[in-house]
Formats: sequence, C-alpha cells, structure tokens
Amino acid sequence: MSTESPELPDVLSDAMMADPYHGSGLLREQAPVVRGRLMGAVSVWYVTRYEEVLTVLSDRRFVSNIASVTGDQTDDARTQMAEKLGVPVEDYPYLANGILGQDAPAHSRLRKLVTRAFTVRRVNDLRPRLETVAEALLDRFDSSGRHADLIPEYAYPFSLTVICELMGIPESDHAAWHTWSSGLGSLEPGAMPAALHDMIAGVREIIERRRESPADDLLTTLIRNHDEDGDRLSVEELITFVITLMTAGHEPSTHALGNSIAELLTHPDQLALLKQDPELWRTAVDELVRRCGPTQVSVPRYAAVDVELGGVPIRAGDVVQPMLTAANYDPRQFTEPERLDVTRSMTGPGHGHVGFGHGPHYCLGAYLAKLQLGVALPALFGRFPELSLAVAPENLPWQKVPGLRRLTALPVELLPADR
Repeated sequence: MSTESPELPDVLSDAMMADPYHGSGLLREQAPVVRGRLMGAVSVWYVTRYEEVLTVLSDRRFVSNIASVTGDQTDDARTQMAEKLGVPVEDYPYLANGILGQDAPAHSRLRKLVTRAFTVRRVNDLRPRLETVAEALLDRFDSSGRHADLIPEYAYPFSLTVICELMGIPESDHAAWHTWSSGLGSLEPGAMPAALHDMIAGVREIIERRRESPADDLLTTLIRNHDEDGDRLSVEELITFVITLMTAGHEPSTHALGNSIAELLTHPDQLALLKQDPELWRTAVDELVRRCGPTQVSVPRYAAVDVELGGVPIRAGDVVQPMLTAANYDPRQFTEPERLDVTRSMTGPGHGHVGFGHGPHYCLGAYLAKLQLGVALPALFGRFPELSLAVAPENLPWQKVPGLRRLTALPVELLPADR
C-alpha cells in the first residue's frame, strides 16, 4: 500500500476521539472521500458523506472480507490492527471470521440462522418483558431523590439483561460478560487481547453447559445447528457468533441509552415536547440514534475491484472506512443536522439514518435496539420527570474508545414524580 505521511487524518487518533463530531465534520466538508490512516499505520479511504456511505455499505463492489477481492490482494487491515493490539494468532479468527467479516454466500448462511429471532413480531413480543426489566431497575432507586450513575445502575443492566435472556445466558454469567466487554473496549496495554482470550474460553464453557441443559433460546438453536450439521455452522463460527451477538447486543444499546439520556437532559426544550406528547417517542428514538448513536464508524470494507467513488479512483484491495457520524450529520441529507429535533421525520433507506448501518450488514438487532430505547427512556423520564444532570454537561466523562462515543458515567439527580 502507499506510504503517505503520518499527518494524514486518523479517526482513531486522540484528537478525533475527543471531539468526533467536529473532526468528522471537517473531513466531510473537505471531500466525500478522504485519504487517511487507521491506528496510524493502515492506509485507508475515509468515506464521509451520506450518499457515498450508503454506496459503500450496499454496493457489492465493496466487500467485508479481503478474500473477496479480485486480483492481487493487499494486506488485511484487520490483521494489521489485531497485530498492533497484540491479539494472539490463535485468537484472531474469532475477531475476523464472524458474520461482520463475511460476504455472500457465507454471510447469508450465517445471518439466516438467527434472523427469525429478530423479526418485528418476535421483538414486539418482548415489550412486556422489557417494561418489567425497566421498572424493576427503577424500583431500586430511592423514592426520596438521590444521586445515581445511570450507566452501571440502569443502562448497562437493562441492555445486558435483555440480550442475555434472548440468548439464554444465565444471570450468574452477567458479571463475566461485563468484565469481558469492558476489556474489549479498553485501550490499556494488553487488556483487549486478555479479555478476548478469556471471553473465548468462557463462551466454550457456556456452550457446554447449555448443551447439557437445552432451552428455548437462541444459544440452544445455534448449538443445535452446529451439532446437527457442522457444515452449516462450525465450532469456530458458533463461538464467534455468540461473542458477536452478545457484544453487539448490549454494548451499543447500553451506550445508545446513556447517550440519549444525556442528550435529552442537555436539550430541555426537546424533552419538554416528549413529556407533552409521548407519541413523539416514535420519531425521537431514530433522531437520537442519528444524533448521538455510540457507533461512529462502520467495520472497514475493501474495494473488490477498481472503482470510482465521490470522484476519487480507488484501487482493488484498498481499505474503505464508512464514517457513520459524518454521514448522519451531512447537511446534504438532513436539514440543520447539528440540531436535535425529536419531531424530525427522516426519509431514506432503513430508518433514514445510518446509525444501524445499511445494506447486507444492516444491524440484525436494529428493531430490538429501537424498542429498548422506546421502553427505557419513557420509563425513566416518566418515573423521574425532574431528572437532572449532577454535573455540568461539559464535565460528563466521555471514554476514548476507537470508533465509539460513550460515557464512562452518567451522574444524575433523581427526583420522583410526586415531589
């Protein structure tokens, strides 16, 4: 690959992670496709505008697996990043060979195995349970008013409970998943490889326990697919599938909820509209995902063939990085994108934004994530209508995690409805 100077933009740099909205906006207004780097080493094309991002996410000329590239292949960007993070060779397949890193027909085969669990009808059937979980968590807060941290006390246990019950992960394993997931997102030296290694071993044990005691859950379904037809789902794919569904099923949802709460508390005029007209939560959820969704960038893609995008020639094998936040703030697609507007009616593929991706890899759990927000947010503000931040907005602690935007804590003052 080319050897540009290290001054090229890197969305995983400290500066970009500290203020991703400003940084991605500068790149978007510079050009729809900008040359840059990943982790200071991997050459990449950053795709910054809405239309071009949609193209990369849906056009078959852009693929998720380097093996799908025709002709001479370049180095696998994910391999380079894994090596830079210190991931052992034996553990790397569990990062690279999951559903997110596959193209058709392998991707279609894997996705089909779990699609039925995430249909609109089946997800809607979960609403009563989600409401019960939310109310039970809110019951833990003192009714007299107190300080609380809504990340560990509300957002995290809510999202983790939902995906664990869907998957069939017992409550006794919840703490382990919290530890593993936190480690995967850590920038501390050696933390990520250690967490991944422990997670792989833990999932093997969980699978064996569930195999001995099958139940009506997604984990049992996946185990049965492997046991009855190893060609349909290999053991490596089974373990990777569990890791992917669990981490993607609770970490983004946790921080979408935390980010949304903070966003509404810093926009009291919009929160007032929701209190006046609860029907607005239907549009507010998508607006919040667009505005403050935790996923800043998509999984990198590769140009399968020589292609032109946004007027820029891209060679086969080049790494292409769709920037979701930049696209969701694109003024060519959204009127006043910097403004939170819970009445905003969006048009376009999916939900009108790319917070859940687009195309073949569109988030399997998008509807479940929306339902979680649509249940947890009204429940919280209904129980505590005078909820307020316990710190100044500028003092909210944002974690520096590559490609993500999430709070490490959300300190608030809780006041009950009858106060």
